[in-house]
Amino acid sequence: MKRKLFKSYEFEFDKNQKKVLTSFAKQSSKQMATDDRLVKEVRIFDSIIDKLDSTEEKIKFTKDEKTKLVFQLKENTKHLQKTMEKSWFIKKWFYKSMYNQYLNILNIFEE
Repeated sequence: MKRKLFKSYEFEFDKNQKKVLTSFAKQSSKQMATDDRLVKEVRIFDSIIDKLDSTEEKIKFTKDEKTKLVFQLKENTKHLQKTMEKSWFIKKWFYKSMYNQYLNILNIFEE
């Protein structure tokens, strides 16, 4: 089985997905900004925010940016899934749309 020599880190997001990713990256950056050990991660998420705020159709991430973003999204979806399993109907209903949006974005990264 041959592996690709170079991977493309260019992605296309619609307006809603950009908005969700931007708010997610801002939230992650704020949470990590309080810890001095996570300076590199904060810079990565700030770079992601800048790229998402641009008007370009295709967004090109670096390998670090993609891996950090995908890892945080996966962890967040795991947490949302656990929360949805324990919660009642209304709370489940609120979390379900966010969970589905994160899954759709993760599918874009895995293509």
